[in-house]
Amino acid sequence: MSIKPGPECSTMAEVRAGVDALDRELVALLRQRFDYMDAAARIKPVREAVRDEPRKAQVIAQARAAAEEADLPGEAVAQMWDVLVEASIAYELERFDRRDVTGR
Repeated sequence: MSIKPGPECSTMAEVRAGVDALDRELVALLRQRFDYMDAAARIKPVREAVRDEPRKAQVIAQARAAAEEADLPGEAVAQMWDVLVEASIAYELERFDRRDVTGR
C-alpha cells in the first residue's frame, strides 16, 4: 500500500498506514536529536551544565511558535516538547555520567 497524504485518505487503513509511516520517521528524527545529546554530554565540561533552564524555555517557545505558525495547538506542542526536553536532559545526564573523563 502506498502512503497517501492525509487529505487524500478515504479509509482508516490509509490513515493508519500514514500515521505508522510518520511514526517511524519521527523515531528516526528522535535518534538524530539524541545524537546531539550524546555530543552535548561529550562537550559540556561539568555535569551541572547539562540542565540549562533558559535554553529549555527557548526550545519550548520555539516549538510553540512553529506549531502555531503551522496552525497546530501551541499549548499541546509545548507540553510535548517539555516532555521531550526533560527526556533529553535525563538521557544526556546518563551519557555524561558514563563518559570516560580520563581521556582514555
